[in-house]
Amino acid sequence: MLSTILTDIEGTTSSISFVKDVLFPYARAALPGFVREHGQQPEVRRWLDAVAIEISASACQDSVIVETLQGWIDADRKHTALKALQGMVWQAGYHEGDFTAPLYPDVAPALRAWHAAGHRLAVYSSGSVPAQKLLFAHTDAGDLVPLFSGFFDTEVGGKREAASYRRIAAQLAQPAGEIVFLSDVVEELDAARDAGLRTVLLDRREDYPQPRLGDAAGGHLRVESFADITP
Repeated sequence: MLSTILTDIEGTTSSISFVKDVLFPYARAALPGFVREHGQQPEVRRWLDAVAIEISASACQDSVIVETLQGWIDADRKHTALKALQGMVWQAGYHEGDFTAPLYPDVAPALRAWHAAGHRLAVYSSGSVPAQKLLFAHTDAGDLVPLFSGFFDTEVGGKREAASYRRIAAQLAQPAGEIVFLSDVVEELDAARDAGLRTVLLDRREDYPQPRLGDAAGGHLRVESFADITP
């Protein structure tokens, strides 16, 4: 049986700096205008109301919600409502050509080769599924979305919880041992391993100048490039 390759994004397929230095500031600056223009649309309102509930204010001004969201961006909080709203804001940025998503040069060739060899590809990231699809549709290597057969975000659970990976395996209808999870975060890989997945630590020099060797790799196979991975 061919493996399914399940990959993280930030620090794995794309530099951490792209999210920190491009996407987050763009969303922070664009959120007030986006909420003013689209705040009454049902899909947007759903997430704004979720934030209001989170801050124990069932009815509050959208400006307060926006300030809360901007604070969460500054704190890099992994909140599903924030991720969903950021994804909507980024959609406009991608479509207007404000930016494209840079991938590490080894990523697109490997993804295309694995797909051509018959491996299934899937994504699991803390960013919302729409945001994931936007990123892979607008990479500097072209539209890669057709290569993937599954996208998962924190609605299946936290990335450091073994139960999340069991749910993903169930949704993919594939035994956990036939799924290879790629990530730059050891704690995520620990959870995936606890769920029975195979694991690979991406230890890219651009994001991790100090190599994570020995115990620092947590017992996971360590590579510095997708070219070093044999599914």
